[in-house]
Amino acid sequence: MSDKIVVGGVPVDTRHWIGGERVASSGTFTDHSPIDGAVLGEIARGGPAEAQAAVAAAKAAFPGWAATSRAERARILHAIADGVEKRLEELAVVETTDNGALLRSHRRGVMPRVAHNFRFFADWLLKLAHEDFETRGHTNHVSWDPAGPCVLITPWNAPLMLATWKVAPALAAGDTVVLKPAEWSPLTASLLADIAAEAGLPAGVLNVVQGYGAEIGDALTSHPDVRRISFTGSVPTARRIAASAAAHLTPLSLELGGKSPLLVFADADLDLAVDLAVEQYDNAGQVCLAATRFLVEEAVAEEFTRRFVEKASALKQGDPRDEATDIGPNIHPRQLEKIDGFVQRAVAAGARAVIGGHRLDGQYYAPTLLTDVAQDSEIVQEEVFGPVLTLQTFTDEDEAVRLANDTRFGLAATLATGDPARAERVTARLVAGTVWVNCFFVRDLQAPFGGSRQSGVGREGGTWSFDFYCDLKNTVTAPNGWNNHG
Repeated sequence: MSDKIVVGGVPVDTRHWIGGERVASSGTFTDHSPIDGAVLGEIARGGPAEAQAAVAAAKAAFPGWAATSRAERARILHAIADGVEKRLEELAVVETTDNGALLRSHRRGVMPRVAHNFRFFADWLLKLAHEDFETRGHTNHVSWDPAGPCVLITPWNAPLMLATWKVAPALAAGDTVVLKPAEWSPLTASLLADIAAEAGLPAGVLNVVQGYGAEIGDALTSHPDVRRISFTGSVPTARRIAASAAAHLTPLSLELGGKSPLLVFADADLDLAVDLAVEQYDNAGQVCLAATRFLVEEAVAEEFTRRFVEKASALKQGDPRDEATDIGPNIHPRQLEKIDGFVQRAVAAGARAVIGGHRLDGQYYAPTLLTDVAQDSEIVQEEVFGPVLTLQTFTDEDEAVRLANDTRFGLAATLATGDPARAERVTARLVAGTVWVNCFFVRDLQAPFGGSRQSGVGREGGTWSFDFYCDLKNTVTAPNGWNNHG
């Protein structure tokens, strides 16, 4: 097997990155492009041995990195951002080929955001401080001590951006990292390892191990030397990770699934509401924050639906490398089967497909809107993670809030209304980690991010990230405590 493959003209190493070196495995797994099913290459398939080696490398590198000054850590993070920007086109092409998201989005939004993730946490580190405070004349000083090796497990829907949401603050905090990317989209994590090494990140500070799910994941999350685990993905996998981490009480940050609502009131700007609604097909519906449940006030439901169908029907679906494409493929044949299963069971139970409701050629699924769905139905209650939306109606605020909150999730909610007082009343009652009012997917890294209920545990972003990736220490000093010493 060759150690490198070429994807869109870009060489990508298929081996792990452990302790500053490329490491092969005895086994491999095949990586396919969702665009056309083409084989991209054979990727090193890690297991317990690779997990042990990566954690050992992170542990060995930790004292030196933890002792590195804030200014030097920040400098290296900015150098990594420089490397991302230098290779932005390569990263965009590889990730589009590997996970099927739009190339234009990767070029204009996603990869610039990857660089921003490193710059933001580098800058935030330099200003991170609490004011000292007094207790009966004693001075309290709060500090953030690096915690140790971290295991970061990331999903396939936005591989590099979501990885760097975790990698950047962990490195800034002085921790060392073992990154385990999703097996369905592993390639840009390998390129990140190259970029970090070129930026001067010391060997062992960032390690990247590839592998299939529990084959390597259990060994990572149960390791006694791991001090933090951050995971983005499904609730069932999170339960397994939490059980694995429990033996050593390893702190967890979990950003999990969602079944978020879009509430449209009769006083909303309907054109804006429809634009927000159609935006939920972004990335072929493979967005955890997507508002997949439309809750529309009865008085405007018919007009909203008409406008939505008109706008959604104009979306162009096809090759994500085409500048004109709006919706690309779904990530994997198994995911496509899952999506179609949800839709067909819903239709069999009485739902009506206003648009879509069927598979297309290859790994593409027609943008779908289902009506006549019951609140307790599977299609309303469970995350589909594809271009499948539902529409229900309500008559007043109380019913809207009740329907919005009536799932086991609480990741996000979107609200369309022209009444500021209503927005304030409703958002106060919604169970969600993030609420957007007359907008969607505006994400500032200084704000807390995470989910309520089964959408997650903990918050990251800004100081909250450092609170997670560090051990907070409070030092209390007595008044005139130095007078008795020479």
